[in-house]
Amino acid sequence: MSLIPKKGTVYVVDDDEAVRDSLQWLLEGKDYRVRCFDSAESFLARYDPREVACLIVDVRMSGMTGLELQDRLLERKSPLPVVFITGHGDVPMAVNTMKKGAMDFIQKPFKEDELVSLVERMLEHAKGAFAEYQSAASRDALLSKLTSREAQVLERIVAGRLNKQIADDLGISIKTVEAHRANIMEKLNANTVADLLKIALGQNAPKAAAPT
Repeated sequence: MSLIPKKGTVYVVDDDEAVRDSLQWLLEGKDYRVRCFDSAESFLARYDPREVACLIVDVRMSGMTGLELQDRLLERKSPLPVVFITGHGDVPMAVNTMKKGAMDFIQKPFKEDELVSLVERMLEHAKGAFAEYQSAASRDALLSKLTSREAQVLERIVAGRLNKQIADDLGISIKTVEAHRANIMEKLNANTVADLLKIALGQNAPKAAAPT
């Protein structure tokens, strides 16, 4: 085993110390970086959303439950793949977590080889999910530079409106629209309307440029 794990990070959140120790021993032996937490609250306080990782979390814990933790992560639009482990699972609970995006729901005691295989799939999924998350975060950071009026102009540019139409929509002059447009291009580091579409729409941007 290498001194520096290269396969990725696995967060383990469980209030049972024996389970945490067992999972840490198993996964570190497979060259994963493992970070254990005894509560959902302590995990949320230290979780770094910029890290490519996955989460193994117990359903029933004192304080915030695993299900409540999933809801918190969804509120944060976290790309973190989640799998639940429990000794008290039932079918409706499993279906509910899967509908919310959980990758799996397994009961204790679990088979080690199946868990390792699941972690591999989760981290593979995480690579794409985190790339999308980072792209969206970068896009949001750029768009946050715009004033409310510039955002209104951009919305209409993306919709394919011409400068005169935008001026009529907002009750401003064409020259003012042109000035806003120039500011938008500069703030978003865009050279063409196609660039603006990529930033404003992300993966939903059409391949063809909008009319200018």
